[in-house]
Amino acid sequence: MATKTRILLAPRKLKLPSSLRTYHSHNHPAPPGPFTPVESTILSASAPHIPTHGFTLTTLSLGAKDAGYIDASTNLFPRGAFALVQWHLYTQRMALQHHTGIISPEVRDGGRAPGVGSKVKMLTWERLMGNREVVHRWQEALALMALPSNIPPSVGELGALSDEIWYLSGDTSVDSSWYTKRASLSSIYAASELFMTTDKSDGYKETRAFMDRRFGDVQAVGSAVGSLGQWVGFNARSGLNVLRSKGARI
Repeated sequence: MATKTRILLAPRKLKLPSSLRTYHSHNHPAPPGPFTPVESTILSASAPHIPTHGFTLTTLSLGAKDAGYIDASTNLFPRGAFALVQWHLYTQRMALQHHTGIISPEVRDGGRAPGVGSKVKMLTWERLMGNREVVHRWQEALALMALPSNIPPSVGELGALSDEIWYLSGDTSVDSSWYTKRASLSSIYAASELFMTTDKSDGYKETRAFMDRRFGDVQAVGSAVGSLGQWVGFNARSGLNVLRSKGARI
């Protein structure tokens, strides 16, 4: 019998890409990555050039050259420089699983392990810190994500990030809260990521304070939401804020 880590898929009327999982489960292998081995090689070689040359075709061309491919190899990426954004989002999301000190902390005698909520906040912060080396170039990434054809994969990746964080934090919910938690976290992360692009404080202390306030706001709203109508309204506003943070003019 399947364990209770499984959850119902989205309604049938909603057409989802065949590669997209709407839930996390120990009983299902992770889907394959979005890049071929050649693409991964080029993008991996391109990443070190992003802080200097940004999320641009120049960076992609330099990466292809470093990896031993001809310049024309950049034609492998039909979305152009957006592939660099996707690579960064994907690799930084996957890197979260290596934060074992947060996910499975060592608890000494008499100590208490952090709860799911605490882990969610810590992993969200670690993901934001994954942007440190490229934050001065992140406005370029946001501009690419704002292109109409790039909004669906960008928002999809944001949803995958929220799912990853809750999953790694040990969330086992199998009711409607599964969706509300992920929608709320998506909104918090997107707003904090955007705030970070203008933060000049030491160690991004202002971004950390901003993120903490957003978590507090969502908790306050969550405790006050008492009807389906209120829940839909809150998450609709959250969704709009997510899209706006990605540059969509709505």
